[in-house]
Amino acid sequence: MGETLRVYTRQAAIMYEELQRDGRYVCLEEYVRSKNDTITDYYVSLYRWLAEGCKRRGMVVPQGAEFPIWLALTEEQKLGRVEGTVSLTLDIPREEVFILDYDKWGYRVNYFYVPKDPADEAAHQRDLERRGIANETAITMGHAGNFHPDVKAKITRSWERVFQPNEDMRKNVGICWEILPEWVVDAQFGAEDE
Repeated sequence: MGETLRVYTRQAAIMYEELQRDGRYVCLEEYVRSKNDTITDYYVSLYRWLAEGCKRRGMVVPQGAEFPIWLALTEEQKLGRVEGTVSLTLDIPREEVFILDYDKWGYRVNYFYVPKDPADEAAHQRDLERRGIANETAITMGHAGNFHPDVKAKITRSWERVFQPNEDMRKNVGICWEILPEWVVDAQFGAEDE
């Protein structure tokens, strides 16, 4: 086996049963729907966009995998243990992990412009103010984009920057499309104080 990455993920405890029973775990749309209630369509759309972007960049999404599995790349990013979950420490082959800049993903999640750097972000904000645009999300999510098609195009093109990881690994997150039992180094169930 080639290079591996030590990563961490917290999932619903039932996923560990699926991993043991089926010999792999993949995140299905039904899991996202059961978790996100009234904002499900929002996340389904985002994750489909993310999957397509990963595929365009050569990442192989295994058959049956529908949505990404989020990974912490450092011990400091690791989510704490909570009731009803399993916290996994994984050693995953490097080629199975796609690394994203977490801040850039945050801009994309909010349908904002993903800036190149702070100067680019300031210039973008000045442009919005000059045009009288108070709600940037209305450009991509509402009818305001009809009045500012150039701004809408600029914003949606900028989202491709999500796929450019930060040089500082502490500012990145990872995704994978499946988890295999042999990648599990440690599994801890429930809350930390149990």
